[in-house]
Amino acid sequence: MSNENSSGGDKPLKRIHLAAHFPGVNNTTVWSDPQAGSQIAFSSFAHLARTAERAKFDFLFLAEGLRLREQNGLIYDLDVVGRPDTFAVLAALAAVTDRLGLAGTINSTFNEPYEVARQFASLDHLSAGRSAWNVVTSWDAFTGENFRRGGFLREEDRYDRARQFLEASWQLFDSWRGDEVVADPVSGTFLGDPDAGRFAYRSSEFDIAGRFDVPRAPQGRPVIFQAGDSEQGREFAAASADAIFSRHGTLDAGKAFYTDVKGRLARYGREPGSLKILPAVTFVLGDTDADAREKAEVVRRQQVSGQTAIRLLEQVWNRDLSDHDPEGPLPAADPLIGEHTVAQGRASVRMNRDPLALAREWRALAEAKNLSIRDLVIEVSGRQSFVGTPARVAEEMNRFVQEDASDGFILAPHLTPGGLDEFADTVVPLLQERGVFRTEYEGSTLREHLDLPTARTTVPQEAI
Repeated sequence: MSNENSSGGDKPLKRIHLAAHFPGVNNTTVWSDPQAGSQIAFSSFAHLARTAERAKFDFLFLAEGLRLREQNGLIYDLDVVGRPDTFAVLAALAAVTDRLGLAGTINSTFNEPYEVARQFASLDHLSAGRSAWNVVTSWDAFTGENFRRGGFLREEDRYDRARQFLEASWQLFDSWRGDEVVADPVSGTFLGDPDAGRFAYRSSEFDIAGRFDVPRAPQGRPVIFQAGDSEQGREFAAASADAIFSRHGTLDAGKAFYTDVKGRLARYGREPGSLKILPAVTFVLGDTDADAREKAEVVRRQQVSGQTAIRLLEQVWNRDLSDHDPEGPLPAADPLIGEHTVAQGRASVRMNRDPLALAREWRALAEAKNLSIRDLVIEVSGRQSFVGTPARVAEEMNRFVQEDASDGFILAPHLTPGGLDEFADTVVPLLQERGVFRTEYEGSTLREHLDLPTARTTVPQEAI
């Protein structure tokens, strides 16, 4: 690999990490496109995974949906399909892939450590060391209605439970060293250590003690992802995560986030390379940059239909706006303030902490640029998107990584399941020519793909 970076300096080139996000239900997906396939058929998951592995990606990522989201008591156009169980899908994908990492989101609010640790240890064995766990939290009672204890967790307690959940899980993973199974038919000894799997973990959330029944997994424990952006979430990641699923996709926002989070690692005795920052991004490719921009405009209007624009605006205004024209002006009335929200099950609603201020900001933007409701939603709801020829996209992606705005990207194609094919065939070879992306897998585990150190076996007690 060359020692010269993209700006011509002496800083060694960083290797780009790439992952594929199976989009599922969100405002990235274009399920209505004639080229779109099933969101739940295994053939769709298998196609995306095989494409990602063919391109030598680090991993495939699955999000989680524990309840179909509703608005004004109804499911709307982007929430019409569900998500199959994460472990079932990843276990099936382990059988049709050999090297690709398999990352899944599992909630720490509505599950129990023994159950989740057992499932991830099993997945790590089934995949020969390719599992990853995106640890997320939830507090809303709407999602909790699907579970026996309902919305029992206060919002301010969710990260404390997540920390304890992770501590308990690591105790379970570490309850086996890896050399206990001797299986000696001559002596008749199967276990070399009669205490293999014994554990005990007691905290304010958990009081468990017993024996873990899955011997030590190839990676010791799964690679840990974190996806929150709050102060608590950033500190949780600095203390415990191996990678962050970031929302900060633009160059300046990415640099600020990268500097902030990497700067927190030292207090936990960690090196900057022990935590990978991977924003979710989209892409649109064309024969020319102008062609790509034209395609991107079409895709955005597919992603934000008139109905979707009204529904996303309702999440800020917190009132029924179904009588408004999406091609017309923003509502004259202010957002309603209160505990009740018209949207249920959407984490993004929590980000609208000051709806009145946000409404003023959006009105000013709409007036300055003469935007309709739909135009405004398109402008404010987009995530970082690389648009251009394959050469342009490869150049820009490499710039982001070499300038420390990220360590790579989680690509969310707008089409399922074939949306990654063109990127794999055109952009990846250009990154390989630049010497910033692998041409073959050097290792077999996901931890090796991500250049991560060996899994630590303890969680700093001062974390969160």
